[in-house]
Amino acid sequence: MKKIIIADDEHKILMSLEYSFKKNGYDVFIARDGTEVLEFLKTMIPDVILLDIMMPNIDGYSTLEIIKQDEKLKDTKVIFLSAKNNPREIEKGLEMGADAYVTKPYSIKKLMQQIEEMF
Repeated sequence: MKKIIIADDEHKILMSLEYSFKKNGYDVFIARDGTEVLEFLKTMIPDVILLDIMMPNIDGYSTLEIIKQDEKLKDTKVIFLSAKNNPREIEKGLEMGADAYVTKPYSIKKLMQQIEEMF
């Protein structure tokens, strides 16, 4: 079973993504900020991390920087899922090492397809 961490500080987004990914056979872990993502990563290696950028405590950019420094996580796919849709923000996220950058609002079906294609 593929493991996914979904990190977002918006409850409705977390709930809809959690439901959709569980329905599609994923083992889902929910984080409300970057700190919680990093806590999960101490004990597991997920296949995918969906990462919002604007979160409390540690934002998505800082979280990605920390993830990219960990050799154990080199095969983990990281996808930014953000309301920041400015081309410079998207370029920054991809240059930092994100595997994809999806802007809100998004289609869960297309997001799911994109993730499946990564494997």
